[in-house]
Amino acid sequence: MSRLQNKRILLGITGGIAAYKCAELVRHYKKAGAEVHVVMTRSAQEFVTPLTLQALSGNPVHTSLLDPEAEAGMGHIELARWADLMVIAPATANFLATLVQGKGDDLLSTICLATNAPIALAPAMNQQMWFSPATQNNLSQLKTMFDPERLIWMGPAEGEQACGDVGPGRMLEPEQILELSAAYFEEGAFTGKHIVITAGPTQEAIDPVRYISNHSSGKMGYALAQAAANQGARVTLISGPTNLPCPERVERIQVKSAEQMLEASLQQIGEMDIFIASAAVADYRPSEIAEHKIKKVDGEEQMIIKLVKNPDIVATIAQHPERPFTVGFAAETQEVAQYAQAKLARKKLDMIVANDVSNTNIGFNSDNNAATIFWAQGSHDLDFMSKSNMANEILACIKAQLS
Repeated sequence: MSRLQNKRILLGITGGIAAYKCAELVRHYKKAGAEVHVVMTRSAQEFVTPLTLQALSGNPVHTSLLDPEAEAGMGHIELARWADLMVIAPATANFLATLVQGKGDDLLSTICLATNAPIALAPAMNQQMWFSPATQNNLSQLKTMFDPERLIWMGPAEGEQACGDVGPGRMLEPEQILELSAAYFEEGAFTGKHIVITAGPTQEAIDPVRYISNHSSGKMGYALAQAAANQGARVTLISGPTNLPCPERVERIQVKSAEQMLEASLQQIGEMDIFIASAAVADYRPSEIAEHKIKKVDGEEQMIIKLVKNPDIVATIAQHPERPFTVGFAAETQEVAQYAQAKLARKKLDMIVANDVSNTNIGFNSDNNAATIFWAQGSHDLDFMSKSNMANEILACIKAQLS
């Protein structure tokens, strides 16, 4: 089920007895790594409560077309754009008719009209209703109205029904719907992998208002996080202070100091498959942090701050007994290849990405970069390109080394 990692599932529940199975379906989606929003019709709420599904999904349940809490009051448009896959379970005979007629008289039907996402239908009804000429006509019309790639049929199954009849019309079991949902998505290069990425600068406090830091913008690390998520990975981004928004479908952990970044990284040991240390970590920090702002003293033209070494985050992870595949970065101003290869060996890294930050057209704060990737058996030059493109190139090299 790793194909569902980072995927956005919009689950629409209509008013049928099979609605009770949707609590289990939501739990399965969440366990598979998907994010789930639930939309319920008024009649669906007679079978299962929104509170139950809110607790299981971790998100508010949507029930109203005119939601004053939604952005600009246009909740149906927000949800329609958000979804990667829309699943209607159970899809009652009434709701199938609503789709055919193109009605938008409640939130769920309106989203179906507004979304470009594929719609998966899991029918559930009495077997006689399923065989009804009206229902069969609606099924035929739906197949002609929708692009075959946008309309996915999930069932129905045959068997004993709640009314006592036996025949087609049972909603598929949650496990079956989960499998069919996962099958819709292609497997990415890093599907099933957990990638942890550090990004941005660290800030080492001198006193409550001053700190030591550097010019890192975090753009390279954030580009890597977005690219990894796009390729199916579960991504944890451990970020120093930046002005960048969190990449979509990425979990971000905010830190300030090198020690905090190391602690957050060590907490991922045993769970991560790949560690990419792109953060520009301050090499030193003040040995003591003043409790109050340090004031200028008349007649004193110098202030001496004693610095101590910060922990080496990437080396600590690389030499851990449960080490993941570990990638470091080397931002140099001279003899880039020599320093990078020495760092690769000294810190026992699997790979290192080196760039010349003395070139003002690349590196810190720039949207572009150029670099060379080194590993024990070789190297690969990355010519001038956007950091987004470079992120994909770096991940391709990592994938090649893991294969």
